[in-house]
Amino acid sequence: MNRRRGNPNWGLPPAPIPAGPTEFENVVKRLKLTSEMYAASPELRRWCHLNRNRCYVPEWLLQEWRMSVEVGYGNDAA
Repeated sequence: MNRRRGNPNWGLPPAPIPAGPTEFENVVKRLKLTSEMYAASPELRRWCHLNRNRCYVPEWLLQEWRMSVEVGYGNDAA
């Protein structure tokens, strides 16, 4: 019996990596909030205020709290 040698996946593209939860989703899970409770949570509002320019925050929630995002935040090429 011949023993096959080498990597059988040689030359094939790597398998796609599944997307994980966003940091916003991690915070919501840690705070044990439902989507109906987002706008009333002071902890979530504080986190969103501090991280709105670097992490994903749903647009409807930003509008609810009248927060704006700096479009060029963190980009040195201005």
